[in-house]
Amino acid sequence: MTFAIIIQARMASSRLPGKVLLDLAGRTVLSHVVGRCRAIRNADVVCCAVSENRDSDIVAQESERCGATVFRGSELDVLDRYYHAAVSLNAQVVLRVTSDCPLIDPQIAEKVVDLLIKEKADFATNNLPPSWPHGLDCEAFTFSWLERAFNEATDSDEREHVSPFMRRHPDARIVNLEGPGGKLIDQRWTLDYPEDLEFLRALLSELPSLPQIPSMATVLEVLKKRSDIFDLNRIRTTTRKVKGTDNRNRNF
Repeated sequence: MTFAIIIQARMASSRLPGKVLLDLAGRTVLSHVVGRCRAIRNADVVCCAVSENRDSDIVAQESERCGATVFRGSELDVLDRYYHAAVSLNAQVVLRVTSDCPLIDPQIAEKVVDLLIKEKADFATNNLPPSWPHGLDCEAFTFSWLERAFNEATDSDEREHVSPFMRRHPDARIVNLEGPGGKLIDQRWTLDYPEDLEFLRALLSELPSLPQIPSMATVLEVLKKRSDIFDLNRIRTTTRKVKGTDNRNRNF
């Protein structure tokens, strides 16, 4: 069984253009994401599924520099890009990660994949409903369901994103990794806005750098001591709601 981690990435971003190449503690955002994904146990390959548009050439180059395999595909039909990336990797199980989550936790991601396999499910995630900080979200699914989505999805949001078809399908066996919940679900550890960039830069300056990978618990300890950092992107913090899809499933 080939277990592939596929990170979707492109240069364009309506809220924060070029955000995957912005500097965080001396490394690009993408470098943090790839480095953490490469630490996920039992992964056979880490691949960046990058837009085929020329403005994303630099993203593909950075992906390779970080040690990831690169697949180039459709800018807007991300499901098409993702499916053909999985085909090229001969993947049977796929973990989906977005490239704006530089604090993705390898141990939590491992548990999502383990849950998929243990429960013999079709789709596993950790945000149905959200119960972890926003930025630790990930989802795992079988290639057969990715292929079904590719062949059957017709709605624009199902093509622009990867998993809405699977999340909504009545035949899909879906499991969720429950997190701590409570106030943690309102914390933003992802990168969409300038305030998030300020937050992440300040936070990472207080954390060990790669190859060390601070866990969620370590991050929380820092934020507990440094309320000034915690407050930097609170203006962008809102309780997440999941209705068929979630706010991690946007075009990227």
